[in-house]
Amino acid sequence: MEYVRLGSSGLEVSRIALGCMSYGVPERGGHPWSMPEEESRASIRRALEAGVTFFDTANVYSDGTSEEIVGKALRDMASRDDVVIATKVHGRMRPGPNGAGLSRRAILAEVDHSLRRLGVDHVDLYQIHRFDPATPVEETMEALHDVVRAGKARYLGASSMWAWQFQLMQRAAERGGWTPFVTMQDHYNLLMREEEREMLPYCEATGVGTLPWSPLARGRLARPWDSTTDRSGTDEFGKDLYRDDDGRIVDAVAQVAAERGVPQAQVALAWVLRRPAVTAPVVGTTKDHHLDDAVAAVDLRLSDEEAALLEEHYTPRENAGFA
Repeated sequence: MEYVRLGSSGLEVSRIALGCMSYGVPERGGHPWSMPEEESRASIRRALEAGVTFFDTANVYSDGTSEEIVGKALRDMASRDDVVIATKVHGRMRPGPNGAGLSRRAILAEVDHSLRRLGVDHVDLYQIHRFDPATPVEETMEALHDVVRAGKARYLGASSMWAWQFQLMQRAAERGGWTPFVTMQDHYNLLMREEEREMLPYCEATGVGTLPWSPLARGRLARPWDSTTDRSGTDEFGKDLYRDDDGRIVDAVAQVAAERGVPQAQVALAWVLRRPAVTAPVVGTTKDHHLDDAVAAVDLRLSDEEAALLEEHYTPRENAGFA
């Protein structure tokens, strides 16, 4: 495993971040494909043994049970000083007023709930899960700064929004003397490259590390285009993220994989990893070979010719995943 700085910060993280949305009580949170605790613990242990130190979850994953499972597993299996824990705030956690969003009230309440579920006194990276148009950016950034000042988070990050919105929040932090974001967790893979237009250049120019979510396009890049999985049949959010005519891109991944003698997932992840702005793709695993492929991809170096083949059939599209 390689270890790199988180953007321009001094924090070191593994080159692969383990996405923890797959861990949680299946009956809670609308993810029937989530792995219950014992299976989740086995997956987390395997990641630790492979050298993964970076674990990314969120308060909304399986109604908070992902945080509970991940926190307990890491307490049992690792030293707190050896792992980097990231979680997120924004999504709805309860009905009624103040149960979601990025108001000062919501942020200060939800960080305490997340710390309780994780069983820690701080997280290393506290991320806003989406942009909140209903809350002034100054209110959000000052509240997040207070979370850092209180010692409940070491660094701040953001996820999936327009580049102008991200820049607006960074400027608010600069004007207020508050803690800026050091990461952007964005939707980026061979089937969704719209972030190359503005977000990735902005992040690279300003020293913000990116943590692409769904780097395998919900698994579409890791298997034949027409195949399905248990998750793909029940993943309502993922059904509208990609286009029906992207089979040629997946075929190109399969071609490079066959020529290299490696699984498709390794090729698709290696392509993401070669982007200069990318710190660590967030990879979810439900099977052992998912993790094996992610770790192996770190050492797979694609040639410029292979990258060009993979990129050849991409066409512009509407960005997706902000909601």
